[in-house]
Amino acid sequence: MSAILEKWEVGPHGPLVDIDEGLLTVAGEIVMPLGRFPRRMTVIALQDGGTAIWSAIALREPEMRRIEALGAPRFLIVPNQAHRRDSRIWKQRYPDMKVLAPPSAREKVAEAVPVDATVDIIGDPDLVLAKIAGAKLDEFALQVKRAGGTSLLLNDVIGHVRKPHGIGAWLMARLMGFGVHGPRVPRPIRRMMIENPHALAAQLRDWATIPDLRRILVSHGEPIESDPAGALRKVAASLSS
Repeated sequence: MSAILEKWEVGPHGPLVDIDEGLLTVAGEIVMPLGRFPRRMTVIALQDGGTAIWSAIALREPEMRRIEALGAPRFLIVPNQAHRRDSRIWKQRYPDMKVLAPPSAREKVAEAVPVDATVDIIGDPDLVLAKIAGAKLDEFALQVKRAGGTSLLLNDVIGHVRKPHGIGAWLMARLMGFGVHGPRVPRPIRRMMIENPHALAAQLRDWATIPDLRRILVSHGEPIESDPAGALRKVAASLSS
């Protein structure tokens, strides 16, 4: 688990990208020996003003101003206990933010930042926040509804690292199954986090029935925009093998 940042420390990252109305995403990188491993943050504009931040990453000031222009950060969603690295510095910067974390992650996340809730307190009808099924270590998933369709935000449960940077990231992505050849549940996630793969597979198939599903955003890897429903069904099938 990465060390908790104590001050605003910006690592490598790309630009904020508009992927839908009131929905921004940015790809950052975790610097590791002999490579860089991708990570992702997503920013969601809320109906009644402000924004929710999914899996926070410290960004350069021009990108932070873009977020603030979209809406003041009101909610910080820490999707599992391993994604708390930047949470303290975001709370320091925006002290009025409410922090959400899954129930079994509360204790670990609270080592970095006080947790206000382990259930949905955002109250936006366009958002559906839920825990993934079949997990022994809780993780959130988030559906974001827009006029043009639904985006599904997942965290570690599916990896899609198609282009790892550096030999270290290349080895990690391939040996641990982080989706180099297509979306999949990474091996360490399946081993350490998933207790009931059949329940998770059922949930993935249920998400695949969302009639207007446009994309899946995962915390490690590229967006899944080509047949996202098919990708969910394929990952679900792999859980039976």
